[in-house]
Amino acid sequence: QVQLVESGGGSVQSGGSLRLSCAASGHTAATYHMAWFRQAPGKEREGVAFIGSIPITAYAESVKGRFTISRDNTKMTMWLQMNSLKPEDTAMYYCAARVSSSTRWSLASSYGYWGQGTQVTVSS
Repeated sequence: QVQLVESGGGSVQSGGSLRLSCAASGHTAATYHMAWFRQAPGKEREGVAFIGSIPITAYAESVKGRFTISRDNTKMTMWLQMNSLKPEDTAMYYCAARVSSSTRWSLASSYGYWGQGTQVTVSS
């Protein structure tokens, strides 16, 4: 069992930066593959970035070059550094964890563990 708690959201102007954190608990958390998803009002939840239990990463095209995902298994923490933020990045951001990596990383239903979400608002 893994518990996930996000923090670091907030309001920022276009072009600004935020750093989201996801604290994981559970003795096997370090072995899980993890990801950040986001969901804007009226839209489906979409994958933003992925990091494997060994640090292989993947990003949505819309955030490549602007966002960086990282993790520290000794601290049981994952981060999402978001730079050059745009109004279209406004959403609730969730961290997620899964055991298997056999399906595409951006498939939300393949993740069994989710945090409560943290709001990111980018104003123009």
